[in-house]
Amino acid sequence: MLKDITIGQHYPSNSVIHRLDARMKLIATFVFMASLFVIDKFWPYAIVFISLIVVIKLSNIPMKYILKGLKPLRWIIIFTFVINVFFLPGDLIWSFGFLKITEQGISQAVFMALRLVFLVLGTSMLTLTTSPMDLTDGIERLLNPFNKIGLPVHELAMMMTIALRFIPTLLDETDKIMKAQMSRGADFESKNIVSRAKNLVPLLVPLFVSAFRRAEELAMAMEARCYRGGYNRTKMRQSIITKSDYIAGCILVVYLVIIIITRFI
Repeated sequence: MLKDITIGQHYPSNSVIHRLDARMKLIATFVFMASLFVIDKFWPYAIVFISLIVVIKLSNIPMKYILKGLKPLRWIIIFTFVINVFFLPGDLIWSFGFLKITEQGISQAVFMALRLVFLVLGTSMLTLTTSPMDLTDGIERLLNPFNKIGLPVHELAMMMTIALRFIPTLLDETDKIMKAQMSRGADFESKNIVSRAKNLVPLLVPLFVSAFRRAEELAMAMEARCYRGGYNRTKMRQSIITKSDYIAGCILVVYLVIIIITRFI
């Protein structure tokens, strides 16, 4: 299951989406997330679905690899679906004790499940198509105006990127520790929830120790290289808004206008 988590991972390619500026992809991600909460009907999700498919095809990332990121979140999606199906009031279809299935409950359950699926798939495209360094520069440049009010923009961008960067590393470390513990008799696949919870203790302790050790090593490496960050720090690659970014921005505006219009149709 750990290998199915794609959050924070970068899929290298030379596609049109990969070549877009990180700032444009960040803005597109925020607009996409906002559009999912603007939608209040089922049929506009067809527009979201088509848009997402087009972006995935242009990114040259295998669909199987992207859908793999949904597997670790399946229980959250199922839990949200069940809660809405059985506990939302409305026109009664079936009941058994305190459990009730209503037409509005089924509709809302499907609606929320679709929203979660699209939200995960859409946001995962940001890290899959943007390297950690480009993501740091993009966040820093977008938040640069807040420097005037004393917000440590560079430090915030660096912290966010380091957090994303170390997700795959910590997942690999977790997998190694789990295999080592399983070779010593630990049971992480038991159907007994209490037993599985107890076996997590010998997993979490070495994982936290490893995470703190890696954080200390990273801090020492940055200190040894005289890293200070903040103002007057030069960049190896300068971000430049190209013609492709302007075209993507125009398409993004058209997409947002269409989604807003669907609320009034």
